[in-house]
Parts: sequence; structure tokens; C-alpha cells
Amino acid sequence: MKSKHTSSIDSGNENPVENPELSIGEAAVPVVILVGMLFYNVYQFGDDALSGSNQFILLLGAAVAAIVGFFNKVPYTRMMEEVARNVKSTTGALLILLMVGSLAGTWLISGIIPTMIYYGLQILNPTIFLAACVIICAIISIATGSSWTTSATVGIALIGIGDTLGISLGMTAGAVISGAYFGDKLSPLSDTTNLAPAMAGGELFSHIKYMTYTTVPTIVITLLVFIGIGFAIDTSGTPQITEQLQAIKGAFTISPWLFIVPIIVIALIIKKTPPLVALLAGTLLGAIAAIIAQPDIVIKIAGSDQLTFNSAYVGVMKAMTVDTSVETTNVQLNDLFAAGGMSGMLGTIWLIICAMVFGGVMDAIGALSKISAALLSLFDSVFGLFASTVVSCLALNVTASDQYLAIVVPGRMYAKAFKDKGLAPENLSRTLEDSGTVTSVLIPWNTCGAYQSGVLGVPVADYFFYAIFNWLSPFMTLFFAAFRIKIKELTNS
Repeated sequence: MKSKHTSSIDSGNENPVENPELSIGEAAVPVVILVGMLFYNVYQFGDDALSGSNQFILLLGAAVAAIVGFFNKVPYTRMMEEVARNVKSTTGALLILLMVGSLAGTWLISGIIPTMIYYGLQILNPTIFLAACVIICAIISIATGSSWTTSATVGIALIGIGDTLGISLGMTAGAVISGAYFGDKLSPLSDTTNLAPAMAGGELFSHIKYMTYTTVPTIVITLLVFIGIGFAIDTSGTPQITEQLQAIKGAFTISPWLFIVPIIVIALIIKKTPPLVALLAGTLLGAIAAIIAQPDIVIKIAGSDQLTFNSAYVGVMKAMTVDTSVETTNVQLNDLFAAGGMSGMLGTIWLIICAMVFGGVMDAIGALSKISAALLSLFDSVFGLFASTVVSCLALNVTASDQYLAIVVPGRMYAKAFKDKGLAPENLSRTLEDSGTVTSVLIPWNTCGAYQSGVLGVPVADYFFYAIFNWLSPFMTLFFAAFRIKIKELTNS
């Protein structure tokens, strides 16, 4: 590499650094090496890659970018300044993640999440069984924020029920996955739903609101298809869910009054209450509901023998901060009634920080600006930019084999390109979810595809076509881009 002059590097405040003399080949080197390392790392560690090795690979990618920077005379202090600025920009997202973890804990021990599941299971009907699977899994995934947990618990039960009705396992698995990923995308408790706006530079609830524009039509089409399939196939028998319902009711006090808490939180969100305030309110209300509705659970978590101020305090604090679980008489449901509290979010927070380090160094050496400029020259239209993002997410799902990386890497690489086009970050974060989050389950060697196939006992090839929501989502986001539907522009405020 030839020497560059540091005077050519723009050290602006918020805009990515520009280094006109950096070549596109030099700018791309860290990205290519990063993807290669991630692919090998996921191949070696599989599902455990997110436990820390992927995060370290991101730091190694940052080191490669720093080496490119050193050859181009970019000061080390400049790189650290950009890293610090990047990490600082995610402060709100990191705090929201911690609060989401605490809310999930109190909503579990208060019986709010179990109540949603209890009523959701009761909408089964043989003729509309597949559509009901979508709805049930969507409700549970929204409540828990986890498509994986939904599939591994209720999903397994629905697979068994569908088999007794004579319905193809591939059809049932496709319906389960469609509903689970719909809920995962829209749940503020989901790590990917928090990760996408953090990478794009957006805000959580604005991201969720903007996702509904493409997600709702996609799930409606999915439901209509499954309803049509339900009327076209022959079913036999009656779904047996008595055991699951009794197990839930035996472990929790189930009451529709518990819906008051999520209704209040939804009302706060609609009133445009700051996300941290709404989530804190939901967490505290969940804690109060737990003490009132589930005192026995609070006592057990606290390790006490009676409900006192001290035991109530210890019980709800544990639910907010560390791993908690409530056992039922149904083994399949036990994994569903477990929450990690704030500590359960630390893996995602770790990933975000490491991604910010990589992005910060890439920004400092001028690589992000160079790559963004190249992308804008290749895809001059708005549709081309959206299409490029979709293809990049799909490519990373195939090569890096992990949905988080399919969100993190394109999110950091395309943020400036969207900004240069005058497009709000909600466009990018929505596209990341529409093409990165949901398609991961369609690839057999991706961590999501391997997990879902293994848990449900159905090969990816068997459920691929019936995971309608998942493969339709990227087409829907491209359709909206092509016709400029709900494409939010940046506002000068």
C-alpha cells in the first residue's frame, strides 16, 4: 500500500470520516477478512459462536482495519476517538436492552406471559389449525421475544398435534416458524429487534412501528395461504392441549386482569413516551402484579417461606436481574417459563459493543465512506440501495451462518449510504430485519436453520416452502422500495 497523508482525513463530528486517497480495495480488505473469519468461526463453534467467539472475531476485524489505517498514516488516537463516538451512540440502545431484560423477568413471574400463552393455546381448530399455529406462535413470540424458545416449547407441541391430525410436518413447522419470526420481529423483548435499530442509528419503538408496514401485509398473506391450505386438506382427530393448559394453570394464577399491564405499556408507547420510561413502567408494574397475583412464585424465587417486604424485594430483584424460571408439570413448557433478566441481555450488548469497535475503526480510516460511495455509484436508485442491502444480508446469512452478523455487518456498512440518500435509519433497520433476521432459518447450515430443524425434527428442505412469512418478507420490503411506499426520509430538526 502506498503512503497517504493524514491531512486528507476529515475529522468531522457526526459524519463518517472521508479519506479520498484510500482505495476501494483497501477499504474492502477488513470486510472480506471479517466475513471469512466469521464463517470459519461459526463452522467451528456452531450455536455457541455467539457466546463470545464471534465478538472476538469482530475485534480481530477491527485490528485488520487498524492495520490498513496504519499503512495509510491514520493516527491510533483518531481510531480510538471514532470507537468511543460509536459506542457512545449506542448508549440508549444498551440501556433499553437492559430494561427489556428486566421487564421480561417481571412479566414472567407475574404471570403476564403465561396468561398470553394460556389464552393463545385455546384458539386451535382442526380446519384452521395451520393458521392457528401462526397466531399462537406469534402471540407467544411477541410475549417472550424469542422465536427459538417459542419453537422449542409450544412449537414442539404443535408439531405433535399436527401429526395426530394427519397434517404434513413440513406444513406445521412452516406455520410455527412463520408465526415465531413474526412475533420475534415485532417484540420489544427481542434481541434482534433491538439490535437492528442500534446498528442503523434508529430508535426501538420507531423501528417497530415502521416494521409493521411491511410485516403486517406479509403475515396477512401468510395467514390467508394457510387458511386456504387448511380447507384444502383432510384433517382427522381433535387437538389435545388439556395437559398444557392444566400445567400452566397449575403453576400460575391465570387472569385476564393481568393484561392491564401490557395495555398500559402499549398506551404509553402510543403516547410517544420515551422507550426507557415505558419499559421501566412496565417492569415496575410487572413487579407489583407479581407480588399481588403470584405471591407463591415470588416467595420461591426469593428462597423464603413467607411473603414479607424483604422476600418480595429479593424475588422481584432476582427476576429483573438474573436467571429465573418457573417449573410446571409439563417438561416441554418449562423452557418457555424462563427468563434471563438483565444478565440475559449481556451477550447482545457485548456483540453491539464489539461491532461498534469494528465500525469505529472502519470509520476512522475512511473505509465506510469509501464503501458507501462505491455502493451509491453502483446502485444509484433508492431501489438499488434497498436491493443491495437485501442481497448483502442474504449473503452473510449464507456465508457467516448467523443472523446477528447478517444484521451487524450490513447495518454498519450501509448506514451512511442510506443517510446520503436522505433516507431515515428506519428504512435500513426494517430492511435488515426483513432480509437478515427472518431468512436465517431458511439456510440449513445457518445457526437458526440448524437449530429450528433440530428442535422441530423437520429438515429445512421440508419446511422451506411453508415458512411463507420468512421467504416472503424480503420480497415485500423490495416491493415497498420499488413503489416508494412508506419510505421515510430524513427530516431536518
